[in-house]
Amino acid sequence: MKKVINSLRFNLEDASQITIGAFALAIPISFSEEAWRLSETLPLFNLFLLLFLSIIFLSFYTYQSIFQADIKYKKLAFVFRVFIAYFIAFLVVSLILLAINKLPIIDDTILAIKRIIIISMPASMGAIIVDGFDKE
Repeated sequence: MKKVINSLRFNLEDASQITIGAFALAIPISFSEEAWRLSETLPLFNLFLLLFLSIIFLSFYTYQSIFQADIKYKKLAFVFRVFIAYFIAFLVVSLILLAINKLPIIDDTILAIKRIIIISMPASMGAIIVDGFDKE
């Protein structure tokens, strides 16, 4: 019963774990010129495919590891955890890119969003994995 209650709750500890996990994987990739250049050339279809794959892998890991394949009565909590993990990773990546002056949100908004989405894929996986450490 305790596992069920813990998987339904989202607290400051969960938010901090997600933030640290996202930060750990976003930092090396955010400083990578390859990621910056990829965002300049990646077609929109491929960008949406990366976004879709991020959500799929986040959902799969969350389902298997955090909810232990039991979301029958926790569907809303499951969707919330996937959404919040991606959203926090998205914010962390945005802040890192802003800090290193690689987020041209005013001058080239599309490029800025592309960079965030590209780097958010591994960052969101790091986020959800760290979040899942104490759930098992």
